[in-house]
Amino acid sequence: MDRRWRWSNLYLTAVFVILYAPIAYLIVYSFNSGGTMQGFEGFTLEWYGEVLQDTRLLIIVLNTVVIALLSALVSTILGTIGALAIYEVKRRSRKNALLALNNVLIVSPDVIIGASFLILFTIIGIQLGFVSVLLSHIAFSVPIVVLMVLPKLQEMRTSMLDAARDLGANAWQVLTRVVVPYMKPGIFAGFFMALTYSLDDFAVTFFVTGNGFSTLSVEIYSRARQGISLSINALSTLLFLFTVALVIGYYFINRRNARLAESGERR
Repeated sequence: MDRRWRWSNLYLTAVFVILYAPIAYLIVYSFNSGGTMQGFEGFTLEWYGEVLQDTRLLIIVLNTVVIALLSALVSTILGTIGALAIYEVKRRSRKNALLALNNVLIVSPDVIIGASFLILFTIIGIQLGFVSVLLSHIAFSVPIVVLMVLPKLQEMRTSMLDAARDLGANAWQVLTRVVVPYMKPGIFAGFFMALTYSLDDFAVTFFVTGNGFSTLSVEIYSRARQGISLSINALSTLLFLFTVALVIGYYFINRRNARLAESGERR
């Protein structure tokens, strides 16, 4: 048992090293005064200053955050409604069919999704830019929210709903006072997952951005094609730290909700 435990720890350590070593390398060289990634010559914040003084880049950061927040908010609302609709379906075959349709955008390659949205927006006459990127991010985020919320609904005991109805609650009160509070952790998880996916997406966004509008992922790709610059390292580091902050924030919110639920059960 101890030997298997040691091997599992060794395997996990190797996986995390492989995943995070390139990110650590990128972060370390974002402070390199030498201007290249071939030798660390000294510590400097020059590249971060260059990023923060770039007005165009700050506008792109604002675009990225606005797109991420709006798409996460709208997709959380739509995904929660979708999860409730799937939960209410009684026939197993129909429910499985709806779940399969929901998963199409998750398992499909991003390149195909991006090209499909590009063709769709071109046909219906939507100009590529803010609206096209926002609609695309909402579309691929909704299935993620559904997968986050639906398990919480399936864990919910039907006796809770029956008890609320027996006490005189109507359908709206059952939904707002029983169902929504119970699936709140799933809603928060869906929101943060959608927010993270929107911030990190490149393939779909690359297809549906137009002239004069860009997001951080597309901008980093464009700058990397022009040549190695440590300002890309600084920009990528800031984006990575922001994503880590979101994950930590979700962790503490989840812990707080768990403590509140535990204290409520004790009462």
